[in-house]
Amino acid sequence: MSFARRLALAALTLGFGATAACSSELASPTPPSPGLLVRGGISAPVLASPTPQGHGLGAPGIRLSARPKADGSFDITEEVVLRNATVRLPLRLPQSGRRLQGMMTPTTPKATGLRIVGDGLPVPLDQPELSRSRVLQLFTAATKFAITYRLEDSSVRRQQSRPGRASAAIRPLTAGVDGSLPTDLIVVGGGLLNAVCPQLTETRCAVGQVPRLAIQQGIPAAKTLVVLQLDLPIQP
Repeated sequence: MSFARRLALAALTLGFGATAACSSELASPTPPSPGLLVRGGISAPVLASPTPQGHGLGAPGIRLSARPKADGSFDITEEVVLRNATVRLPLRLPQSGRRLQGMMTPTTPKATGLRIVGDGLPVPLDQPELSRSRVLQLFTAATKFAITYRLEDSSVRRQQSRPGRASAAIRPLTAGVDGSLPTDLIVVGGGLLNAVCPQLTETRCAVGQVPRLAIQQGIPAAKTLVVLQLDLPIQP
């Protein structure tokens, strides 16, 4: 092979290498797929996300959708599918407490306008407000639940930041019904800037990039306390 031909071949090879490097550097981050999460050197499984089917879940799991409001409250819907029917439904508010020291000011959240449907039937409530954890005893065992409520007093405005910027703690009210259930948390609307899960070894649980940031899916329900950093919607 002539010297000129060898020189051209080398240049072409270098060109391909540079293209590959640029492509790698420009690639967008991708959400983690269900696999292994390292906990102190021990690999522990991260469960697969619940599978959507029609308007509900097609597999055991919890799906929480939270829509932030301008006043710092959230309109929340929880869809829950259990592995076994239950007559006992524990409800637990996302108290900040010691787990969030240094992350945000302690809060005293409450749920108002609470409505619960179990297997298509309304669950009678003595009052539609929840200000502390409690356990509901159901008249009839149920497997699927749909829960709606407004979460109040669970956010703290960041005074030295831009107007509307806040931190908030969220967690499914039903996280205690089965701590192993894979759970998806979705923030609908509002400007999500970061998400931290203090009960996970890898505490930053935000995936993707702003403005399309999301929360890691399939987190076991027992570890779904999440601290959000977000820009609240502007009051019209």
